[in-house]
Amino acid sequence: MNSNMRSLRIWGKTITSVAFMVVLALVISVTDAEANTIPWQETVKQSKGQTVYFNAWGGSEQINDYIDWTTDQVAKRYGIALKHVKVSDTSGVVSRVLAEKVAGRKRNGTVDLVWINGENFRSMKQNGLLFGPFAEGLPSFQGVDPQEKPTTVIDFGEPVEGFEAPWGMAQLVFIYDTDQFSQGTTPPVNASELLEFARKHKGRVTYPLPPDFVGTTFLKQLLSELTPDPDALLKPVSDADFDTVTSPLWGYLDELHPLLWREGETFPANNLALTPMLDDGEILLSMTFNPAYASSAIASGELSKTVRTYVHDTGTLGNTHFLAIPFNSDSTAAAQVVINFLLSPEAQAHKANPDVWGILLFLA
Repeated sequence: MNSNMRSLRIWGKTITSVAFMVVLALVISVTDAEANTIPWQETVKQSKGQTVYFNAWGGSEQINDYIDWTTDQVAKRYGIALKHVKVSDTSGVVSRVLAEKVAGRKRNGTVDLVWINGENFRSMKQNGLLFGPFAEGLPSFQGVDPQEKPTTVIDFGEPVEGFEAPWGMAQLVFIYDTDQFSQGTTPPVNASELLEFARKHKGRVTYPLPPDFVGTTFLKQLLSELTPDPDALLKPVSDADFDTVTSPLWGYLDELHPLLWREGETFPANNLALTPMLDDGEILLSMTFNPAYASSAIASGELSKTVRTYVHDTGTLGNTHFLAIPFNSDSTAAAQVVINFLLSPEAQAHKANPDVWGILLFLA
């Protein structure tokens, strides 16, 4: 190791890259032992020569490159042809699979693997659109600790029950450029300070247009801070309490929107669109659901080295994203092998590298 050796902070635990590799080797040895079971070897055997159409968001060059790396790995190791179908909205994938079921297409589905979570998973599960349960039978699932990380088995309140496998974790973070702030000025660390900040810097604050995931998450963050009864957000939605619980958010947005970029009449399409706006000084704050995104953007020259990230003083929203297999895939064996590889310590460690993707690890 040389001066490039880094310390990695993995969900509250800081370890050096040397220690990380030791832990990684131990976990790999356990995973390899689990992978030698006869049922799994049969799945691996069946997967050879199969093609997997992986429907995943295609809006990030880093993520696309990581999937390209995965494509090379599963081709060399297992003889699987992984095809990345780049999508902009996963709900369209759900609608397509549902249409195939309604049409009676029980085999030869157009989707073999999908990156999914939240309401899209709930919809597929409730409509019987998923293959499984399969997740807990994957050798790499041995590296998941559901007790320490319950979001790996509960997806936005919906029990996973083995119908999807956790792929990674994320957290909403805010981004600012210290060079754009005058001496003594600090970024806002809660909803109240954000409103005051927007008043002082009119036209230089904005957020992504919902239903963009980051934009929607930002509104959820505000709601969690503004509602007088946060516990109500953990309960099922009902018409009786919806207006009461959410009214503080609508009042807040009525004040905030006239102060925003273009007076809140229009919004950037997604969080990636905020990056050049922040770099040009057009806006003072950006946001992302990947804590390592700013580091990667600095490395690629998209953002200045003076950029920093932070979270609100009460914390910010986080979640787990998953991989699932539609019910009518003809390549379920290969899809499981691909997922197992993506969950492996090797693939997770590669993905956690800020120069690659920088997504948070979920491994125990």
